[in-house]
Amino acid sequence: MENLKVFACSDSAEKFTEEICNYLQIEKGNITRMKFKNDNNFVQIAETVRDKDVFLVQTTQPPVNERIMELLITIDAVKRASAKRITVVLPYYMYSRSDKKDQPRIPVTAKLLAQLIEAAGANRVLTCDLHNKAIQAYFNINCDVLTGESLLEKYFDLKDIDNKVVVATDAGSSKKAYKYAEHFNCPIALVDKRREGNDDRAIATSVIGDIKGKNALIFDDEVDTAGSIMETVEVCKKFGAKDVYVGCTHGVLSGPAIERLKNSEIKDFVMTNTIPLPKEKQIEKISVVSISELFGEAIRRIHTETSIGELFDVN
Repeated sequence: MENLKVFACSDSAEKFTEEICNYLQIEKGNITRMKFKNDNNFVQIAETVRDKDVFLVQTTQPPVNERIMELLITIDAVKRASAKRITVVLPYYMYSRSDKKDQPRIPVTAKLLAQLIEAAGANRVLTCDLHNKAIQAYFNINCDVLTGESLLEKYFDLKDIDNKVVVATDAGSSKKAYKYAEHFNCPIALVDKRREGNDDRAIATSVIGDIKGKNALIFDDEVDTAGSIMETVEVCKKFGAKDVYVGCTHGVLSGPAIERLKNSEIKDFVMTNTIPLPKEKQIEKISVVSISELFGEAIRRIHTETSIGELFDVN
């Protein structure tokens, strides 16, 4: 495609960027990255981007703070190379959980990151399934938000699971669960969480709805340590669910997550590849579906200035 360039901002983003470029049938941008002995990063764009429409892809494989610095430096390099437009592609938005000031004297890091991306010189951001949709408004530049819902739906459609019920992990996720239930034409159930004593943590105690003997499908935008998901799975099994399946867009899978999944009663855990899954975290229960073609199509539409509204989660 004429005047379109797509670059990977780090080694961890290379595979995702290659998949995007294969979809677009273009060559991946040529970029040089290195570290000086004093641990400072260096980036050089190894081809001309003058008056080009440039897309910079950065994934969130740890160390996260290193990935942010790589991204900001690359934006600056492309801006100084006279690119016509710079779009930052973040399959997973870093610091998305730090999205509000709900305690005294804490930062709103999700907004700070938006300000840093703008200050570095980006003209647009393309991301997916934000933890809080309000993050989109943190930007003064266009921020397009894709969703992995259709990929997860197709995955479970192909598995042909009968007698399904979609289980919402809490009241806050009931709207998303209802949309999945509509797609699968199945009932919905809700895990009831209550605070006990002086403990601030909500405990899953019961299920509103009938799940006995049914195959439970649980969906979330991201799974980090898998604590909340495990709690929901245990409650589902306690109240008679047959098999339990979990789908999420972002598999952060930090800390004890892999051990929890490995030892759980989850039959299948599916995630997209917005965050690279390293080899040491690849277990039999985890399935990965690629979302790179969806990003590739969004990039094509942005570049050709055609509508991408149908790719968004607008409900």
